[in-house]
Amino acid sequence: MDFRVRERCEVNAEVGVRSDRLIRLRGVLTKNKYPDTLRLISYTDPETKLRLKFMTNNLTLDAATIAMLYSKRWQIELFFKWVKQHPHIKAFFGTTPNAVRVQLWIAVIACLLVTRLKHRHGLLKNKNTILQILSVTILEKTPVIELFLKEVHTSGGTASYKETSLFDL
Repeated sequence: MDFRVRERCEVNAEVGVRSDRLIRLRGVLTKNKYPDTLRLISYTDPETKLRLKFMTNNLTLDAATIAMLYSKRWQIELFFKWVKQHPHIKAFFGTTPNAVRVQLWIAVIACLLVTRLKHRHGLLKNKNTILQILSVTILEKTPVIELFLKEVHTSGGTASYKETSLFDL
């Protein structure tokens, strides 16, 4: 990337910011497409020791805040990817914007509760399997944790976890 440094800003190295520069792009196409000043921040993540560079047009926030926002951005992207893939909404029961929002929130809350259940009890099954077990046993009076702790002996003589079916009483 071809750029010219217009100004070097003061940095706080204690928070991982290595440099903060105001730049202008110099390439033939880039300077015409974006003629304004940009900010280039070099940052070293204190936990992973990764060196990262962020480019932004935000000239008002301090460099440490911008570095923190960009480093958290990946987690936000992963959350949205998860929301798109996991709620398993086949059809919406209502057509109004509020009905769709309510159904989406219920699906997200259900997925988060399953995630919490999985981590709290150290379950080895994946979230989809846990959701399937819960969906077929929803009207049973069995405590939730017992659904995942029942063991059955297989023909090989080793113990394995048994998924409770709808007809087990």
